[in-house]
Amino acid sequence: MIILGIDPGYERLGIAVLEKDKNNKKEKVLFSECFKTSAKLDFNERLLLIGKEIKNIIKKYKPEVLSVETLFLNTNQKTVMHVAEVRGVILYEASLGGLKIFEASPPQIKIATTGYGKANKEQIIKMVKILVNIDNSKTSPNGKAGRESDDELDAIAIALTASAHLKY
Repeated sequence: MIILGIDPGYERLGIAVLEKDKNNKKEKVLFSECFKTSAKLDFNERLLLIGKEIKNIIKKYKPEVLSVETLFLNTNQKTVMHVAEVRGVILYEASLGGLKIFEASPPQIKIATTGYGKANKEQIIKMVKILVNIDNSKTSPNGKAGRESDDELDAIAIALTASAHLKY
């Protein structure tokens, strides 16, 4: 089974494609990136770029499942609204591609990757590196993810959550 994991955002979008194989205990990362859009672009243009990127990834990797993080509310309503619109584009492209949709909350992701619903970012990153074979260039020498790869590693964790929940 191939799973597309997405950490939604409109400036930085974490994207990961994992392959779950019955014969292998570790999921294999086929692709991961932090897709960025420029703040200089109109928001509608950013949505278009995100939609095109998701469509291209679906076409190239042919995932069966989209795993996407649910929204969590913060104090900035404008940010929440924009991320909700990004999620709409992601869900639309996944639906057009015939993908099964799996939505995971931040606590579900933490439990699936670390076993603890209140895990911090460092704990999640550490476990993601244990759970999948990942390119070490995605992390800095001290083992912590950089700002860009945080979103990418989050996308891997989101895909791992679907892998843990879905029967295969």
